Amino acid sequence: MPIKILIADDQPQIRNLVKSMLSEYLVLQASSGEEALRVVRESRPDLVIMDILMPGMDGLTACSQIKADPATSQIPVLVLTIIDHDLNRRFANNLGADGYVTKPFTADQLRQAVAGHLKPAEKISPGA
Repeated sequence: MPIKILIADDQPQIRNLVKSMLSEYLVLQASSGEEALRVVRESRPDLVIMDILMPGMDGLTACSQIKADPATSQIPVLVLTIIDHDLNRRFANNLGADGYVTKPFTADQLRQAVAGHLKPAEKISPGA
């Protein structure tokens, strides 16, 4: 079964960039916090990559709701944002975020963050 990663970002170009950088995974997409919650509940991705600043429900609220639900609380959530402040990092961590990646990012930075939050059995071996 392929590893599923959800990218939640209101900017389609960011979602498509992440999808192209993580082409070895099945990448699901959401454009809002509300949509991300729905996809998480329906598809149970192995990892969520979540922007903070989105219209409607922001990414931190969505992260908090994912972590508060016993059915989804074990799904790692990486915050992917342009906000590079220590206070925001701590706030995201307090809400349950498992990692924090700032924009702009490289493909290597993103892949490394993703690999660091997948369970060992989920990681794809080199050359696979």
